[in-house]
Amino acid sequence: MEDYLQLFVDETNFYNRIVLGSFLPENLWKPLPHFLQTWIRNYIGATAIYFISGFLWCFYIYYWKRNVYLPKDAIPSNKAMFLQTFVAMKAMPWYSALPTLSEYMVENGWTRELHDIKPLYKYLHATHHIYNKQNTLSPFAGLAFHPLDGILQAVPHVVSLFLVPTHFTTHMVLLFLEAIWTANIHDCIHGNVWPIMGAGYHTIHHTTYRHNYGHYTIWMDWLFGTLRDPLSDSAKMI
Repeated sequence: MEDYLQLFVDETNFYNRIVLGSFLPENLWKPLPHFLQTWIRNYIGATAIYFISGFLWCFYIYYWKRNVYLPKDAIPSNKAMFLQTFVAMKAMPWYSALPTLSEYMVENGWTRELHDIKPLYKYLHATHHIYNKQNTLSPFAGLAFHPLDGILQAVPHVVSLFLVPTHFTTHMVLLFLEAIWTANIHDCIHGNVWPIMGAGYHTIHHTTYRHNYGHYTIWMDWLFGTLRDPLSDSAKMI
């Protein structure tokens, strides 16, 4: 497991060398702790993206396409835009802290905590994984969690409301679709619709505990090397 997690640290170090090595003398950033290097890299990257995208977009709307999308009296003043960038720059260090924290969590394996941190697995998620064979799984297993485990998994739906304003009906529909999909991926019937993380993939998750962590698609498992294909498994068994 340590070798696997080291791959993420190596990748982060690679990005740090590219960005920090391009903007700062090595003797300034190399002695810094890894977490701080990552934060500075995210700060530089976020600031660069903010100004480059903002300038290009303003140039296109307010100058190149002047009076096409907006009337002249609707174009914001330079003073207003300066104040906006000032406020954004005060907040940018905090914005940069979020991806830095998420990278730290990935590097330490916390993003799979229900499976890899033994107390959490034993007292919470193991309740769901007692259904670990095809003939023990059914759509009813979709919500067969320890209550606290189920609540924790639903928390992102609530937290997202503070980040992305969502119409109440849309929120309810998303929760409904989540419940339907959760039942679907526990029925052991592999729909084989790429790149959907269907029941065939999720059945493997229940039997190996170390593959196919995704919910709707296979992308993240493919990216991080935890994908296991049900069709390939079937071919090996023949």
